[in-house]
Amino acid sequence: MRNKLSIHSMLVLVLLLFACASLDSPALAQSADREKPKLKDFGSSLKRIKWDAKQNAAVETKRKDEKGNGEKGDSDIDVVRVETALVAGDFLVLDERGLPVKGLTRDDFVVKEDGKAHQVGSFSLGDDVAIPRSIVLIIDYSGSQAPFIETSVEAAKVLVDKLGPQDRMAIVTDDVELLVNFTRDKEKLKNSLELLKERVPSSSASAPSAIPFQERRYGRSAQFSALMATLKEAFDDEDQRPIIIFQTDGDELIYLRQPIISPTVPVGLPPDMRKMIEERMKQSLQEQRNKVREFSLEDVYKAAQKSRATIYTVIPGGIRLMGFTPDQQVERIKAFEEKVSLEIRSPQIRARRLDNLKRTLTEAFRLEAQTMLKVQSALAVLSTITGGWIEFLEDRSQASEIYSHIFLDINRRYVVGYYPINKEHDGKRRKIDIEVKGHPEYLVVGRKSYYAPGPED
Repeated sequence: MRNKLSIHSMLVLVLLLFACASLDSPALAQSADREKPKLKDFGSSLKRIKWDAKQNAAVETKRKDEKGNGEKGDSDIDVVRVETALVAGDFLVLDERGLPVKGLTRDDFVVKEDGKAHQVGSFSLGDDVAIPRSIVLIIDYSGSQAPFIETSVEAAKVLVDKLGPQDRMAIVTDDVELLVNFTRDKEKLKNSLELLKERVPSSSASAPSAIPFQERRYGRSAQFSALMATLKEAFDDEDQRPIIIFQTDGDELIYLRQPIISPTVPVGLPPDMRKMIEERMKQSLQEQRNKVREFSLEDVYKAAQKSRATIYTVIPGGIRLMGFTPDQQVERIKAFEEKVSLEIRSPQIRARRLDNLKRTLTEAFRLEAQTMLKVQSALAVLSTITGGWIEFLEDRSQASEIYSHIFLDINRRYVVGYYPINKEHDGKRRKIDIEVKGHPEYLVVGRKSYYAPGPED
């Protein structure tokens, strides 16, 4: 019968359990040459997410091929799933000067879950070339990124060049499209990125495009939807270093449930500008009602915490507002808008935009700054809760530096795992504390919590 293990399958299972128990690093339990399974029907998990007004949260319905007892129906391939309770994460240790601490061993770490000490069950170094990283690049090529499409693509190519020989990478767009499945083929990755650049109407590709101009388009700004699909579908239990690089400005936030931003017309605008903004806002509100998602920002945060992936957010063309005073934020936006206006090729459009810029009141810039700051803060929280961080790609020349920083950060981390004492499948959030023995001054950067499996997991 299909549901019973053959003698061969049982033998393989026993050998796997023995190997996993005897290896020092869980990452070594997987072959460096193991190819990830192909992602099929990418984005299908979003169809199962429905907003529940009573719970004030998104809920996920079961797949059609799942039975009431949680077992999947028959498939073409028998799969033996071995549950391991190992909780693993990568952690960066900084000294009092903010410099990475090197040379630590498993005996240097103290692990606590909800205040209770746990024994380190696995340990490896972040720069271990034998451990493949599974990296997903989510790239936003929507209309709001139009001035920065080429910068974004070139930055992504820099990222590809920095992949290690065992690293695997997939590319997802803000259309919730799996542009490239997991692969180690750098040329395939870069060629796909070049084709993405050719899709957009305003792009000046290096070679004549095979895509007719009338068929070109921008992405659909579904960046958080693409992230949710990636968090739920892209990684499996054997991915020891799941990493997401989220390259976006995050403007889908307006379409999420319980939006943290809403359009507002600034006071004191010239009549013609006010009329134009009101018309655009009316259209935006109608689009918002038609495109409202089935999840909120809090649901994104929870999915990120449930995933083991570390998220690094890169904002192409973004104006860093975090850390600046309100007046400084206004000045930075003004300077940015003027720079973008001066780069417009059409003299008429350039002159009209510069004139509007001069007539725009400070209050309008202040309101824009408040909105942008909320988006940036949301993206910063998303990265921070997964142990990553946020960076701004304000100029193409920064691409190499930013992605070098990401890989340097990845390589300097320690991958630490432990087996929780609490075995309950209660779906609750549990707090993680990682310390270095004898060094209370050290700062450990990484995940601070995770969600236990639920009753049906």
